[in-house]
Amino acid sequence: MLKQVTPILLIAAVTACSTPTDRRVANGSEEFANAQATPLLTIPEGLTEPTYSREYDIPKPGEDANKELVGRRLDIRPPLLVLPMSEGTRVEEGSDNIKIIVESIPSTTDLKQEVFDNLKGFMAKYDVPVQKEDYEEGVLETGWIENRDVIETSWFGSDKVYVLRQRYRYDVDVSPHGRSGSMSIDLIEHEESYDGEEQEVFLSGEDQRRYTIDMLNNTIAYMSVKRDKQIKADRIEQSRGIDVDLVAETEETGAYWIAEADFTKTWDRLRIVMPELGFDIVDMNTAEGLYYVVLEESGGFWSSLWGEDKLPLERGNYRVELEEADDKDQTKIFIKNSAGEPLDNEIITELYRVLSDAMQTDRKVR
Repeated sequence: MLKQVTPILLIAAVTACSTPTDRRVANGSEEFANAQATPLLTIPEGLTEPTYSREYDIPKPGEDANKELVGRRLDIRPPLLVLPMSEGTRVEEGSDNIKIIVESIPSTTDLKQEVFDNLKGFMAKYDVPVQKEDYEEGVLETGWIENRDVIETSWFGSDKVYVLRQRYRYDVDVSPHGRSGSMSIDLIEHEESYDGEEQEVFLSGEDQRRYTIDMLNNTIAYMSVKRDKQIKADRIEQSRGIDVDLVAETEETGAYWIAEADFTKTWDRLRIVMPELGFDIVDMNTAEGLYYVVLEESGGFWSSLWGEDKLPLERGNYRVELEEADDKDQTKIFIKNSAGEPLDNEIITELYRVLSDAMQTDRKVR
């Protein structure tokens, strides 16, 4: 039965006359591989030997060169480069295999889980089967990924198709502190066939590297989109104001403030707000939730906030301490003197108005 063929398909049938294997090697015959060295001219006695040009001399291969890469085994395509385009990724210098260093972004709570989710999301998007998944070992293997390239189109019969089938293995390793890790990829199985017949392909180290780099770049590109969306969402979330309430005096702590946000968001917002209120941050300790601040001026700026009232806070060194509340979505805020002693409840109460207004103000997203 005659197949319906569009003009575009006819053009493709004329131009697509070579297989992927043909397109990776030099055109022409392989006679050069059997070429013999030509002896120099024999100069008769009494004549001067001419000066030979060295412009077209072929350099000798290095000691590490693979001497089997000759003729159709030599891939003439330029090498690919790893593109760590995603936020928080970079290539590890001096690495022998294909490895990308992945660092956590502010919203990352579990870096290993994030990387695994991105890998599985990438495979789901492009219908790549997963053959093996071991989260504890950090291993994920794909099933067969098949690429079909129509080489010859027949009007009356079936098309001649070049099929490339591959399987890859991803290895994810996250450091104990959980802020950085690595993601590597290896080509573990490779098959090529043309019109149903298996092709014998010599796969050099550079060939494997090319395939793995291409697959890794596609993976990183997917991860980049996901991270960019998350970073934008984080900025929008951080721009929103935080409600702060005043908690009355207790026997153990005295009066303090409580923010309606988790520890990380409250910490980040105070880092912006305190300099606006006249405090200079001289040191900080995130693990202990501690800011060391200095109030340089007790007049001027503060007088504009408090009007004719006397400033209740003297210039000097202070400590701002954060503590996670029983409710994970709340954070306690304490302000103490340089010795770590709570300030008077009256001062905490009077400072509450200024602090709460600054914390509740929405910020512009940049």
